[in-house]
Amino acid sequence: MGKFVVTVRKNGEFQFNLKATNGQVILTSEGYNTKAACLNGIESVKKNGPLAERYEIKVAKNGKPFFNLKASNGQVIGASQMYASERTMKAGIASVMRNAPDSPVVEEI
Repeated sequence: MGKFVVTVRKNGEFQFNLKATNGQVILTSEGYNTKAACLNGIESVKKNGPLAERYEIKVAKNGKPFFNLKASNGQVIGASQMYASERTMKAGIASVMRNAPDSPVVEEI
């Protein structure tokens, strides 16, 4: 099972990473002004993560694929890393779909 890891950025904003069972980061949030807002973001990932239609597949300027997870209102709630191929990116989406709903929250603040 994966886990959500909450941390504080150097600028004081809270963020979370969803990590797979192997410890690899599979989704990173935006920065939040409060811990409560960050935790709400995690709840949104848990709710929207299992829904295939919430994923937006993108290609970076360097040609590497990545994805955004969006809430029902279209707001991006998490972004992936850049992947070497479309196949590995799709495996990343599958990992978020599998890990998001039941992953515990760990604070590293």
